Amino acid sequence: MPIPIKIGIIAGSGMDNPDIIKNRKELKVSTPFGDPSDVLILGEIDNVECVLLARHGRPHTIMPSNINYRANIWALKEQGCTHILASTATGSLQEHIKPGDVVIVDNFIDRTYARKQTFFDGESGHPKGICHIPLEPVYCQMTRQMIIDVAEELKIEVHKKGTVVTIEGPRFSSKAESNMYRLWGCDLVNMTTVPEVVLAKEAGILYTSIALATDYDCWRDTGDKVCVPDVLRIFKENISKVSTLIATTVSKIASQNWEASIKELKAMAEESVLLPNYKFSQTSI
Repeated sequence: MPIPIKIGIIAGSGMDNPDIIKNRKELKVSTPFGDPSDVLILGEIDNVECVLLARHGRPHTIMPSNINYRANIWALKEQGCTHILASTATGSLQEHIKPGDVVIVDNFIDRTYARKQTFFDGESGHPKGICHIPLEPVYCQMTRQMIIDVAEELKIEVHKKGTVVTIEGPRFSSKAESNMYRLWGCDLVNMTTVPEVVLAKEAGILYTSIALATDYDCWRDTGDKVCVPDVLRIFKENISKVSTLIATTVSKIASQNWEASIKELKAMAEESVLLPNYKFSQTSI
């Protein structure tokens, strides 16, 4: 019997559009890691079961460092989500990625320092062992390509790859930092990709991120520097592209057979955990 597909959608409050999710039902849950950012919104998109979660809470009151990423991912895992489609507002670090552009990111650099990045932390009631999760490829390649194909069908211009650097926030970068990220080859900067993508991998959930560039950060010598009013304006003007892209991709995902991909990821996640009292052989030292 095929594995039933259920798609988690992690997004900001701008994505909580009642026209997207049908037969909506709110569900308040808790997890071994505490409460997620908000209630889960259960429903359907084109008869495909989906779970929508506002990353910062629907009133957008949770700053990036205080998001309970572990509870968010665990809650979606407990709901049986096989996929996560995440949207993220980002600053552009490259001239050719203009504010309003959509980027299907394929890699990240982590510059956070205050976030728990694993479920396997040795605390009571949490999973046992230590998880050394591989992160290449970071994102589900099959889902990424599907989103790119859907964008082309919808005539939505997208950048087909990009590296995002995730900073701790909530402040924006200094100009020196912004230029350093450019020297590293980064294309975008945001505050939420890590540890969300890492935890999804540990949970065995196929994860893909759709980034919306809202500004040019502060690296350019001319033009406006990043500021909240401009970020919100560009986000509101372009969020319909992201929501349409997600909604259309959902039915495409459900039409495919994901059994091999799901089983492979879950097996990899399980094999990455060193359990207590693991016996190392002489050849493994």
